[in-house]
Amino acid sequence: MVKMVRWSGSLVRCLLLLVAIAFIYTQVRLFTAQSQYADKIAAAVEGENYCTSQMRLLIDQVSMQKETVVGLEEKVKRQAEECEQLRTLVQNLQRKGVKSLFQQVQVPVAAVVIMACNRADYLDRTIKSILKYHGNVASRFPVFVSQDGSNSDVRTKALSYDQLTYMQHLDFEPVHTERPGELIAYYKIARHYKWALDQLFYKHNFNRVIILEDDMEISPDFFDYFEAGADLLDKDKSIMAISSWNDNGQKQFVHDPYTLYRSDFFPGLGWMLSKSTWDELSPKWPKAYWDDWLRLQENHRGRQFIRPEVCRTYNFGEHGSSLGQFFDQYLKPIRLNDLPIDWKSMNLTYLIKDEFVKHFSGLVKSANPLYGTDLVLKINNIDGDVRIQYRDQQHFEEIAGQFGIFEEWKDGIPRTAYKGVVVFRYKTKRRIYLVGPDSLEQLGIQND
Repeated sequence: MVKMVRWSGSLVRCLLLLVAIAFIYTQVRLFTAQSQYADKIAAAVEGENYCTSQMRLLIDQVSMQKETVVGLEEKVKRQAEECEQLRTLVQNLQRKGVKSLFQQVQVPVAAVVIMACNRADYLDRTIKSILKYHGNVASRFPVFVSQDGSNSDVRTKALSYDQLTYMQHLDFEPVHTERPGELIAYYKIARHYKWALDQLFYKHNFNRVIILEDDMEISPDFFDYFEAGADLLDKDKSIMAISSWNDNGQKQFVHDPYTLYRSDFFPGLGWMLSKSTWDELSPKWPKAYWDDWLRLQENHRGRQFIRPEVCRTYNFGEHGSSLGQFFDQYLKPIRLNDLPIDWKSMNLTYLIKDEFVKHFSGLVKSANPLYGTDLVLKINNIDGDVRIQYRDQQHFEEIAGQFGIFEEWKDGIPRTAYKGVVVFRYKTKRRIYLVGPDSLEQLGIQND
């Protein structure tokens, strides 16, 4: 019995030992399996990360290749347009004959450039107006059309005229405006002007250039007027440019087509400058708003501009970059001179700097002073010219508003002003002089 018990205990211990060994073996196998599974998971994660990085690298390479392709496509597009430009110029030269561009008996007075972009109908009207009076002076005033961009209608229209030379400005540089909300067009216009004037002064070597826009008609005496103006530019270096425009040139404010003035305000809209002036302006030409830039004292430096009483250009551009600003009120009513005046026979020495001060001060001094309010009503009771003194810009704007002339100032100068004096006709040939607070002193007139 005792032996049986002992044998049973030994058997139990053996069984427990076997179970323990089996359990340990199972745990070892399980641990080994888990380790192998963990290694496989780690390897799988590593493989996935590698695939992801390779995918990203591939995507980056594809993006770079795409950008390269886009860049190449843009380059091809530019080259195609440049090739088209060259083909056009070659055709232009072939049709006109290269010799005709250089076989000029006379040294030109000035090149005439029409600044165009995308208004073929306007350009056609402008060209026809110029050619109407151009025949007898073609050798003295060679005509160019400078197009900004690649509008095919404008290019075709310009090339359809044998009497002019076509230039094309292709500008692919992006435009960055300096202030939010600005129109890009004003920046592109400034770039075009600089390019065109550089071409005419430095490549074609003209001494003077007359700048027109593609929405202008000219007067019968346009070319004679600028030929006389060229002589003034040469004689008097205090004259910065000759203009064909009067901002207050509306029909109700002008009378005498023979009258010219000096002005401290740059008029624009059909003007001529010399190469020496462009040598100064070209290196610092502005990014935008070139006309207002020329009206700054730091740029005109006290030099003045010759302007007519009656305009020699008419601006019909109701639709354009300025979005028709002021068109109905100020541009549409402009009077364009219709008389063929012989400017060569006229004595214009009164426009020379020192002579004009004396000439103009005499006119202002002889005008009847007028004071108080209701100025328009009071003028009707006065015979002859009238002068009205304004205190400051606000006072000037009040008076100008009563008569309907331009109220705008730029850099402290009213439009058309000479030494602060704005002159215009009113209803008859009577002159009205709006006189600044120190204008009489500048003119050497004792205030009475």
